[in-house]
Amino acid sequence: MTADALSTVRTRFAPSPSGHLHVGGARTALFCWAYARQQGGKFILRIEDTDQKRSSDAASLGFLRDLKWLGIDWDEGPEFEDCGGGEFGPYFQSQRVETYTKYLDQLVVEGRAYYAFDTAEELDAKRKAARAANQNYRYDGSAAMALSPDEVQRRLDVGEAAVIRFKLPHEPIVIRDEILGEATIAPEQLDDFVIRKADGFPTYHFAVVVDDELMQVSHVLRAQEHFMNTARHMVLQDALGFRRPTYAHLPLIFNPDGSKMSKRDKDKTLRAAVKAKGIDNLNVVFRQTAGIDAWLKDKDSQLEFDSAIMLADDLAVQLPEINVDDFRRSGYLPDVLINYLALLGWNPGGDVEKFDRAYLVEKFGFDRVLKSPAKFDRAKLLAFSHDAIQALPTEEFVRLFRAHCDEFHPEFIEKLSPEHFDLLAAANHKRSKTLDDQVRSSLFFVLEDSAIEYNTEDKNARKAIANGDPPGRAHLEALLPLLEGLHQWDVAGLEKAIGAYVEAQAGGNLGKVAQPLRVAVTGTTISPAIYETLAILGKVSTAIRIRRCLEAFA
Repeated sequence: MTADALSTVRTRFAPSPSGHLHVGGARTALFCWAYARQQGGKFILRIEDTDQKRSSDAASLGFLRDLKWLGIDWDEGPEFEDCGGGEFGPYFQSQRVETYTKYLDQLVVEGRAYYAFDTAEELDAKRKAARAANQNYRYDGSAAMALSPDEVQRRLDVGEAAVIRFKLPHEPIVIRDEILGEATIAPEQLDDFVIRKADGFPTYHFAVVVDDELMQVSHVLRAQEHFMNTARHMVLQDALGFRRPTYAHLPLIFNPDGSKMSKRDKDKTLRAAVKAKGIDNLNVVFRQTAGIDAWLKDKDSQLEFDSAIMLADDLAVQLPEINVDDFRRSGYLPDVLINYLALLGWNPGGDVEKFDRAYLVEKFGFDRVLKSPAKFDRAKLLAFSHDAIQALPTEEFVRLFRAHCDEFHPEFIEKLSPEHFDLLAAANHKRSKTLDDQVRSSLFFVLEDSAIEYNTEDKNARKAIANGDPPGRAHLEALLPLLEGLHQWDVAGLEKAIGAYVEAQAGGNLGKVAQPLRVAVTGTTISPAIYETLAILGKVSTAIRIRRCLEAFA
């Protein structure tokens, strides 16, 4: 039976639960979802967790939250909020081992698969020998297949570790792909691959084939890196008497420099920052608890998520966004990320770039999916985000910013009154490209007064304090008693008092007064409008910081 025999389009997204959702996986899920919605079909979420070393329930939950935040809902799959359920479950592969075993036994009995007892050391030696002979390694199953059924059973009964390998047919495999077209895979390009591991769990190749059949998946959309896997899956489908779904392989997503967009990019950034700062300058306790020393010695290892975030904060570096959760933490709106992801390898035509989910569902088709890799342009995504943020009504921006801070920056909620929080958000709206922009530029609001640092070597800060006639320092000295005696400490009161001073002492040029004030209260020359800044900061902190600034630049 072919995919055409199914009356309903059924797509699936089947991630392995090894952390938060990678943007490449999110793009795959988005296209699977869009095609199913367009065709009036069903979108299935299935968790491929048969690799016990990489899987955890907590990680699975992270995937579900990422998908829900993006607005990608599933008709069948793990139950989460208002999604999930279905008649073809369970949707965690680790809970379907009994089903897989039935089909594995069928292939062994029919002579289409066999037990193999090779040790890891034996296989490694054979691979090394092939490399030394300048040959491609190809598994030779003749010795394993020569074992009698009684010998196989005897070795299994005494607990000898064994895998099950599929006996590959020696004939070409023709793949018909909706995006890449038709390709023929010679049998020499594959070998007898493992379909059940020594721990009793099926491999990805076997489980996915069984599940796609039993869950009646009609269309498989996945990345081009799975193209050779499709050949393996097709021969398994034929051996089991299963239909072949329709396949469509999506282009890979690369960094602008052509490298693969990987979770390891974060570790590369952190390693470079640690090298620049010096390992001995890191907190010793943190180094020990987070395993920093061992991580630095093993260039292939990855820091745990929480440790990576803490180290990035300590080093004051911005980690590259790789996972969906990274972009959420960086303050991108889900609609913006969805819009941009849809353009990675696909476009609706007509030079249209800005669109919503409904437009994507209406226009999506395999005919406009590219074959070549897509490049993730963060500058373009940020431009999309800036346009979307600026288009928001200020009240909506304030609401979204409050929700963002409530989750990721609670110090702003705790430190600022509701009135001052709203004032800060509104004052920063037109300067923000993401919801997180103003957090980074407004940390001075939530820092202790004593924590504000004044870099007397910074030429812009020195210019604001030392230059002018009279210099900025003189303005600060004159303004200090005026501000300490001010009774109406709000935007209107500050504008009236400081405005009068500017007219009388600075020739009406607010900049001559605002910049030294800005340096005094923030430690930099950047802040929201000065009246809003002072109103939010408060009279006491403003006075303390002016005095500290005058001392620093004495």
